[in-house]
Amino acid sequence: MTEHKAWKLNGFIALLLAMLLTAAVVYLFISLHIVAGIMLTILVVIALTGITVVQPNESKVITFFGKYIGSIRESGIWLKVPFSIHRKVSLRVSNFNSKTLKVNDVEGNPVEIAAVVVFRVIDSAKALFDVDNYEEFVEIQSETALRHVATKYPYDDFEEGGYSLRSNADEVARELARELQERLAVAGVEVIEARLTHLAYATEIASAMLQRQQANAIIAARQKIVEGAVGMAQMAIAQLEREGIVELDEERKVAMINNLMVAIVSDRGAQPILNTGSIY
Repeated sequence: MTEHKAWKLNGFIALLLAMLLTAAVVYLFISLHIVAGIMLTILVVIALTGITVVQPNESKVITFFGKYIGSIRESGIWLKVPFSIHRKVSLRVSNFNSKTLKVNDVEGNPVEIAAVVVFRVIDSAKALFDVDNYEEFVEIQSETALRHVATKYPYDDFEEGGYSLRSNADEVARELARELQERLAVAGVEVIEARLTHLAYATEIASAMLQRQQANAIIAARQKIVEGAVGMAQMAIAQLEREGIVELDEERKVAMINNLMVAIVSDRGAQPILNTGSIY
């Protein structure tokens, strides 16, 4: 089912014609042309059954004896096919806030997640005839897509280049919007935006996972500190030798590197010991 325009006529013109026909009916009855007056009255009533009003950002889906004959999107008063039935579909932008779902991430950790989906109907025929209830369809498919996307990523990942739900919210939101659009296209719905509104570890593992996060963060920070310390030690020895300040043998280089590494890597301030010389 695909939306197309329905036949329509300006409603004000139709009302004007109805008023003229009503005046003619009155004249026929006065002049005792009863049969002609009755027939014309029936014609006026039939025409008035086709009058409909379309509000801004609204679509009227027209069916005639069970057959879809088109939709009216232009706001105003219109004359449609008489005896046809119209159903209203809102074209306004809508929000859907999902419930907080408990799902397992790619590593099997239970997490709580929720999202908001911004959408609108772009095909009123699909929204009415291809699904039973498009608003309920959006709700169910949004939660299904959110569960599926959440299982593809870990909650957190300290490794470089790895995507995670917490650190890559924009990428996860784009993935969620893309999957939602694929699921909701059958209902004539366009997904404008999808964003995570809640993300947390499940309460039963929140404390343990917080300790794990802290441990991973400390390890990652230590790796950076060690890399920097090695570079600083190499730079210090190279600069001393290049400028001829002091000549160091291999044993003293090892001692100097050891002192520098201890001073830089230590999580506390270094306590220097000054060598003032020997009494002998």
